[in-house]
Amino acid sequence: MKIIYNDNFNYDLGLLQHLHPFEGMKFRKIYDQLSQKDGIEFVSPVEPVSDEIIGEFFSDVMIQLVKNRNGVLKALEFPRLPFISHSYLERRVLNPMRWGVAGTLYGATNALLSGENYWNLSGGYHHAMCNHMEGFCVYNDIGITYQQLMKSGELLTDDRILIIDTDAHHGNGNAHVFMDNPNVVLLDVYNASIYPTSEYTRDRVNISMKLKPGTDGETYLECMKIALSEIQGDFRLAFVIAGTDVLASDKLGGLKLSVEDVKERDRLTLTKLAEVNVPAVILGGGGYSREGIKATVSGIQACLPLLAAGVV
Repeated sequence: MKIIYNDNFNYDLGLLQHLHPFEGMKFRKIYDQLSQKDGIEFVSPVEPVSDEIIGEFFSDVMIQLVKNRNGVLKALEFPRLPFISHSYLERRVLNPMRWGVAGTLYGATNALLSGENYWNLSGGYHHAMCNHMEGFCVYNDIGITYQQLMKSGELLTDDRILIIDTDAHHGNGNAHVFMDNPNVVLLDVYNASIYPTSEYTRDRVNISMKLKPGTDGETYLECMKIALSEIQGDFRLAFVIAGTDVLASDKLGGLKLSVEDVKERDRLTLTKLAEVNVPAVILGGGGYSREGIKATVSGIQACLPLLAAGVV
């Protein structure tokens, strides 16, 4: 089973780590635990996604925004501390994110070629748009990947794509990016009482499960089963945003799932994709508790047979 990891995924923020609940070094910790398991092959992109590729996706306004220190700080939800320079953000945050985008592009390209499933420990920046950045998301990795696969001819205009978003937060960025693309089907299971609350993007979701704050694991999994049962038709590729911010221990998600619940969520998702014969790229998404590392490792282990099998 292919796990996409590179040391450059990690956000080594030092003392600034205390300014945001995101666990910046979690990717290395997940790697360290998984490297002791059998049946896992680690793969990696050779370089971060290029400025040229990002420029093809971004609007002119967005290109300028990313060069602005205060704009990036706002998107990352950091205070405007004068000693945080743009070059620091470039090295410690933006470059790791570009590596995450490269991981998603690498996984999708190879999933289409081989029919195998790939799990990118990074990526899943589902709040980013081509003209706006927010929610600790600067580059929309699924949107950039889709654009590049269309450009290369590995995806065709009529190919249908499925995005399954199981992060606690609504994927407003993906909804915005694919607002006018009927060949991209969005399934989103999220806490409807928390950020982001844009009805414009929520209305774009094809299969929507709006959960109440405090939803427990049993209820969540029943909603997942209902949502997954509504997937119909043929798809060339699926993206799964497997955020761990659904955990009860998470500071931001507002849901009450256990590690076992998250493991079962991922198993249900991959089982459904195997049933409909779609290769998948699973993405890290959000997660703001130390227990999220355990949940990701457990989810990958539970899905090993499904991830290794790929498309028949």
